[in-house]
Amino acid sequence: MTTVAVVDYGMGNLRSVAKAIEHVAPTAKVLVTADPAQVAAADRVVVPGQGAMPDCMRQLGERGLRQAVIDAAANKPFLGICIGLQMLFEHSEEGDVPGLGLFPGQVRRFPEEAMFATDGSGSRLKVPHMGWNGVEQAEPHPLWHDIANGSRFYFVHSYYVEPVSPEVITGSTVYGIPFTSAVARGNIFAVQFHPEKSAQAGLALLGNFMRWSP
Repeated sequence: MTTVAVVDYGMGNLRSVAKAIEHVAPTAKVLVTADPAQVAAADRVVVPGQGAMPDCMRQLGERGLRQAVIDAAANKPFLGICIGLQMLFEHSEEGDVPGLGLFPGQVRRFPEEAMFATDGSGSRLKVPHMGWNGVEQAEPHPLWHDIANGSRFYFVHSYYVEPVSPEVITGSTVYGIPFTSAVARGNIFAVQFHPEKSAQAGLALLGNFMRWSP
């Protein structure tokens, strides 16, 4: 039986993520856990997250999960969601805090001066970016299998990642500006949107993750 650890560091929509994984992989054992040993023993690891980056990084450290997440990202199928994407990078403007540094790059706030609709109406866009938006797939990837390019996913965020290396970008979205909405490298896939809230496209991505053999 495949075991999936949904990492519980006190932030995020953990039960919704777990239920969505159980839906697409009913034979899997899904553990919502704050135990580093269970994270280390799991076959697959999902790191979701909502809230502020400083709180997330502090909780990760206080619960002894920081190294467990780093180790999981090094050696097993790993899915990061929302803050679970942002924490993989070196530094965040939100609270001026360091991330895990697994991907070179920064986490930036949407620039207020660029927040205008792209339809020529001149209307201002609100931050946070909240709601459905399309994702352009930068390159084929097993987690995009049977998901149409441009499919819409659900977003809730005020910050976005800015990778140093364009080759890790596997999805992009436009909200006032183009921004990276998915990255991949080796056994890591991470997204800014919430697949657990993204209807059929989100369930398809989670199903692909559960079948993925990087």
